[in-house]
Amino acid sequence: MSLERILKQRSNTTCELCGNTDKLTGYNIPDIKERADKTALYACNICIEQMTDSNQIDANHWRCLNDSMWSEHEAVKIMAWRMLNRIEADWTQDLLGMMYLEDNVLELAKASGDGEEEADKLIHRDVNGVVLNHGDSVVLIKDLKVKGSSMVAKQGTAVRNIRLDHENETYIEGKVGPTRIVIITEYVKKI
Repeated sequence: MSLERILKQRSNTTCELCGNTDKLTGYNIPDIKERADKTALYACNICIEQMTDSNQIDANHWRCLNDSMWSEHEAVKIMAWRMLNRIEADWTQDLLGMMYLEDNVLELAKASGDGEEEADKLIHRDVNGVVLNHGDSVVLIKDLKVKGSSMVAKQGTAVRNIRLDHENETYIEGKVGPTRIVIITEYVKKI
């Protein structure tokens, strides 16, 4: 059975976060390397847009988390926890105070850096000091030999939809051709 079908059946064809029934699709939670069925949820376009772009967040839309944070599914709990940490409102802190996550689930929720104090967050910067975020596009500023292969990533190659390493601020991941590689941030420039 396909992942989309599993999510549709599990959610009863409604957004697992807000309960909306229009324009639904599967959403894979970024920054987690686990089984897809554990880290995917069925969500509406409104929720997905706000989960992927912090500038689009409408705090009132997310009052639905009061209900969805109690879901039995880890993916829903993880995104509820992340969104509660991203929204700056008094009521979100109240909900976070009531929310309980198992240690392993909390670790997955924290993988994106949400909920950390600003001073403790790793900040990834390109060669010019510009802050890099998950999903950004960068360009290589020099030829890079890819360890463990004969491939050379050429200067000027665009790397789209990067992922940040949450343990080391000098590493990012991205695809060069069909290969996913780790790149040192001093060799990239944000597009």
